[in-house]
Amino acid sequence: MRQAMHRLRIATHGKGLVPFTHDVLAWVASTRIKMGVLTLWCRHTSASLTVQENADPTVLEDIKRYFEALVPEAHGRYIHDDEGPDDMPAHLRTMLTQTQLSIPVADGRPVLGTWQGLYLFEHRRHPHQRDIVLHLIGE
Repeated sequence: MRQAMHRLRIATHGKGLVPFTHDVLAWVASTRIKMGVLTLWCRHTSASLTVQENADPTVLEDIKRYFEALVPEAHGRYIHDDEGPDDMPAHLRTMLTQTQLSIPVADGRPVLGTWQGLYLFEHRRHPHQRDIVLHLIGE
């Protein structure tokens, strides 16, 4: 059994979903681990991870609009607003999604479906540098 760990830094441009599937595929291939489990961990409380359709960009736009309606920014609505009106809504959106993913690896590749891609979901208005930790264990 072998293990490998890596950190990806992903630049965001404000709210939205940022694809990073190709970075993960390349790193997993570089480890030469053929079968195992890949864990992805987002080191932030105002951004999250998701597996989502990677073919039709309107899916990503609908997701973004849904979360804007579900957890709106509103002055005076939240107590916690240390970093502005998008601060607490970003934390709530992160709670509703996930900061960790586990994906099986077979034949040296994450087992993703044909239309699945990996995305960082940025919940803040302003650009950020986000860290994703990858941990692969297998043989």
